Amino acid sequence: MARLALLSVSNKTGIIDLARSLVAEFGFDIISSGGTAKTLKDAGIPVTKVSDYTGSPEILGGRVKTLHPRIHGGILARRDVAQDVTDLENNQIRPIDLVVVNLYPFEETIAKPGVTLADAVEQIDIGGPAMLRASSKNYAHLTVLCDPAQYGEYLQELGQNGAASLEFRQKCALKGFLHTASYDNAIAAYLGGIQGSEFTMSGTQIQSLRYGENPHQPAAWYQTGSTPTGWTAATKLQGKELSYNNLVDLEAARRIIAEFTESPAATIIKHTNPCGTAEAETIFDAYQKAFNADSISAFGGIIALNRPIDAATATELTKTFLECVVAPGCDEEAQEILTKKGNVRVLILPDLLTGPKETVKAVAGGFLVQSADDIIADPTQWQVVTERQPTPSELAELLFAWKVCKHVKSNAIVIVSDRTTLGVGAGQMNRVGSTKIALEQAGEKARGAFLASDGFFPFDDTVRAAAAAGITAIVQPGGSLKDKDSIKAANELGLLMVITGVRHFLH
Repeated sequence: MARLALLSVSNKTGIIDLARSLVAEFGFDIISSGGTAKTLKDAGIPVTKVSDYTGSPEILGGRVKTLHPRIHGGILARRDVAQDVTDLENNQIRPIDLVVVNLYPFEETIAKPGVTLADAVEQIDIGGPAMLRASSKNYAHLTVLCDPAQYGEYLQELGQNGAASLEFRQKCALKGFLHTASYDNAIAAYLGGIQGSEFTMSGTQIQSLRYGENPHQPAAWYQTGSTPTGWTAATKLQGKELSYNNLVDLEAARRIIAEFTESPAATIIKHTNPCGTAEAETIFDAYQKAFNADSISAFGGIIALNRPIDAATATELTKTFLECVVAPGCDEEAQEILTKKGNVRVLILPDLLTGPKETVKAVAGGFLVQSADDIIADPTQWQVVTERQPTPSELAELLFAWKVCKHVKSNAIVIVSDRTTLGVGAGQMNRVGSTKIALEQAGEKARGAFLASDGFFPFDDTVRAAAAAGITAIVQPGGSLKDKDSIKAANELGLLMVITGVRHFLH
């Protein structure tokens, strides 16, 4: 008797070629449900509809198609268990050798603007996960495919061995369980988000990394959801494989550069902190300004640009050792220039603005979840608390400093001028320490410059240190019991101070 394959797919990529090979080269019979059956029939491939095979019509508008003993009996039967074989014979059920299933596009549906809960619920597949789980469970006796990328390998297995190997079937079963787990997680996350009470997370490993933060730490890269987004959707034009630390720093770079959309901007990241960030009239000028802000730290850095790489910028990029460069595009001449530095990883990520809605950190016995710090700075809501009032250009400088400071490890102090970082004090145990580091780095350029602090000033010491170095204006969140002391000091020393009312701690 010919082998039997069940094909029931939402994503029809490659299904016609697979079915044609199964029938013409390997003598399979095919049963298939509604839409897939029509696709195969229109392509001239012999197929039996599931409803004809089971003797039960599709009902409830297609909600019930494959939920039938003749389907699940054929999937779950153990060929080496006599009672199972007898049950198949007594109920006229053929054993199924291949199940090809992928699921309703739930994630694609909920990603659409204006989708309703009813729309989302209707895209929750029932029969598909049931078949995937059943066939994955019984991998000892059949093969399950849930991704068009598996089709070629399966046909190769048939061509070489006449049947899929146990090792291949087991690998496919694991992928089946991972697929249903990810699918159920997406549903649970969506419904949990509506209720505001639950958070779930799962992912599919897409790459085993050489190691984590250090060589003794194993690491892997996982994709959430079935559709590549973010860094999993980026195109790598050249360079070595991405490392764990590359990806962590790239995400830090993306978060900073996403703050700047109106003007060309560049940022250079080292250990998740910006060592140079700048805005300018061209992306070439923005990169030069960012690099010159701290050319020593820029060595081995991660670069993010918010405009496509042109030839002039590419030439500058090749003048120093860099780990990674990411931009929304890269013209052909620039790409050719960058090949001179073949080891630098060059990535194209058209959507630099969209990031995760939550951040997650593991703790002993569980994990912490918070919404992403994606609040958009609104200077019209800021409060000028000193006698001196800001000019439009001063306010623009303070806004630039505030955007960068948001992405520096707390305690954070950032000094800027001409929309370029001059000094960055990151991650110190007290704010005065961060201020000293930033002022020392800025040096004489601090005179007439602007200072941002991610947290409030508990004392007026930072204000006085800033004034002594020549800082002209400060932006900070406010909220200290001793705000009046800092404001008084600013007035005494002729500084401008603006309070945002928003804190940006980053741990």
